[in-house]
Amino acid sequence: MKVADVVIVPRGLSRSQAAAYVGIGTTLFDRLVTAGKMPHPREIGGRRIWDRHEVDMAFDDLPRLGEAEPAQNPWDVAFGFVSPAGDRR
Repeated sequence: MKVADVVIVPRGLSRSQAAAYVGIGTTLFDRLVTAGKMPHPREIGGRRIWDRHEVDMAFDDLPRLGEAEPAQNPWDVAFGFVSPAGDRR
């Protein structure tokens, strides 16, 4: 197997890649970042890069159609990352 044959899934995503990854445009992605519903980027060498794992977790927390509030992970409450009311700490 050659190195060229290996598929590498990037951990870091550009703004447009992060937006496309969750299936939305950059304008909506920016609004979700500002609202705290998507993570803020990290900075690497002057570039803003979104962590794919953080984007995954934020996407998992988005409400599903018909749900009033985002899904809550009981472990987040148990370890104090989120209050029982759903506020992030």
